Amino acid sequence: MTFRVRPARAQDHQSIYNMAKLTGGGFTNLPPDKATLVGKLARSAQSFDRKSDEQQADLYVFVLEDPKSGKIRGTCQVFGQVGVSQPFYSYHVSTLTQTSPELGKTFRNQMLTLTTDLEGSSEVGGLFLHPEMRAGGWGALLARSRYLFIKLHRTRFGDRTLAELRGVMDEAGHAPFWDALAGKFFGMSFPEADEFNAVHGTQFIADLMPKTPIYTALLPDSAKTVMGQPHPSGRAAMKMLENEGFVFDRYIDIFDGGPTVTAPTDQIRTVEESDAYTVAEIADGGSQKVLAASGRLEDFRACFASIKKLPKKTLQIDPEAAGLLEVGIGDQILAVSRNGHH
Repeated sequence: MTFRVRPARAQDHQSIYNMAKLTGGGFTNLPPDKATLVGKLARSAQSFDRKSDEQQADLYVFVLEDPKSGKIRGTCQVFGQVGVSQPFYSYHVSTLTQTSPELGKTFRNQMLTLTTDLEGSSEVGGLFLHPEMRAGGWGALLARSRYLFIKLHRTRFGDRTLAELRGVMDEAGHAPFWDALAGKFFGMSFPEADEFNAVHGTQFIADLMPKTPIYTALLPDSAKTVMGQPHPSGRAAMKMLENEGFVFDRYIDIFDGGPTVTAPTDQIRTVEESDAYTVAEIADGGSQKVLAASGRLEDFRACFASIKKLPKKTLQIDPEAAGLLEVGIGDQILAVSRNGHH
């Protein structure tokens, strides 16, 4: 089984819609709504077509495909810049310590402050791998291909990259954090608000959300315990992000309380450790397992490859990978160690 990552096309919308129906909700970047997904793919096509190379509010959608059968088995997204057309809100969790000499007590109060600190960042998100594909490293190929795309188009992205992880919710799709906080101001259940946000954006939050900091002491334990916690199904994603150097800097999602993690773009491990090489030979026998990418914009391709490094920043690559990447002798590829851990 050989898969590669490539930019999504308009005709992939049915496959992506079928995957969106498997997410189980709360997945803002991949709503099971046909019109929204068609709109996303149109926006993605515009982003890939754009000629100038500065940072903008682009959206790039990718798919994991088996080129032989044409089957699509995963998808992911990269946003050039958040908070351009609509504010990008997060709660920042801060601590205020207050002491009462009379009581002889010190209270550490956690506060949630509505902020747009992360505006201007790029974002990686919308990662979904078909349940049948959870083994074999395909999730890592999908996730890390985004960082190779960023590196190949560096001026289109910001100095900081973020990822939002889905927060904790129950089987019915209710989020304790939403029920305790935002739900009180919106008169909507979490699934309703999530759907509304996926279709209409976040302006309604700014209009209705309280502007004052919220003391977490006023929240029930059910909400406090899930603040900054990823959904159990997102723990592997969290681990992959941490391996890339993303950290939780106390920004949480205003909907479900899930963690938002950030990293300086140039210090994301796959960005930092990948190197450009020129293809000198196409042959089997290379023992080094890498993640490789090539091509600009809509010609971008990424896959696993076996290589052998040769002098002067050249390499030998296996024929199958060369085919998946659509490269020949003299073409440039970006390669990074497949295990990604030191």
